[in-house]
Amino acid sequence: MTTLVAPGTPAALAQLLCGARELGERVDPALLGALARDGSYAVQDATLARIGPVGGWKVGAGGPGQEPTCAPLPAAGLLPHGVALQGSGWRLRGIEVEVAFVLGASLPPRDKPYTHHDIEAALAHVVPAIEIVESRLEDWLGAGRDAQLADLLSHGALVMGRPRVFTRDWLHLGALEATLRFGRRTVAHTIGGHQSPDIGALLVWLANHCAARGVGLKAGQVVTTGTCTGLLLASAGSRVSGAIEGLGTVTVRF
Repeated sequence: MTTLVAPGTPAALAQLLCGARELGERVDPALLGALARDGSYAVQDATLARIGPVGGWKVGAGGPGQEPTCAPLPAAGLLPHGVALQGSGWRLRGIEVEVAFVLGASLPPRDKPYTHHDIEAALAHVVPAIEIVESRLEDWLGAGRDAQLADLLSHGALVMGRPRVFTRDWLHLGALEATLRFGRRTVAHTIGGHQSPDIGALLVWLANHCAARGVGLKAGQVVTTGTCTGLLLASAGSRVSGAIEGLGTVTVRF
């Protein structure tokens, strides 16, 4: 039985985006209207209510001192090292090498704000990751930030390498060395390439944002923290590998 939803509501917009996700199609951003930031987050919640559960979060900021944004990650899109991704859903194939973290303890909603100390105590592992950037929107780059935010910040999947035990030095990536290869060709090599390297500040913001949102971060969830190598587009048939100095490698095939 088809569930009827009121046009223009977060549930209706989520229905559009989920339909595009299932069929490998694209949505005209104009159909999302002029979403404000809170409206975009409401569309995210309605989307995960359809395709959940939540397996983790992505968080990032355009630079130090800028307000972060975030999106929940569907658990079904958390994938192992070496996975092959094929089909109509992988058309953009945007690639970002990232540092992700696994929570060992939950950070539920509470009145008292979370601090750096709380974050450090809650983190269990750090993981090399490749985020696959995919959009359900036509004119992806011109769609506008709030439309992209509603579309889970253009998240397609998160491919994860071998986890390592968390240590607090991973909360600042100012000197991090990262490499991205398409096949045998190095397409990006950066040192200190993260736009917002104070990862501790990003995670504190995320914990408090999720608490205010009424969901909280949960033990076992993965949090990925933004690209260290920029965004590059892979071709169909590519073998993509990312390496983070001191952490490890991760690969994905298309």
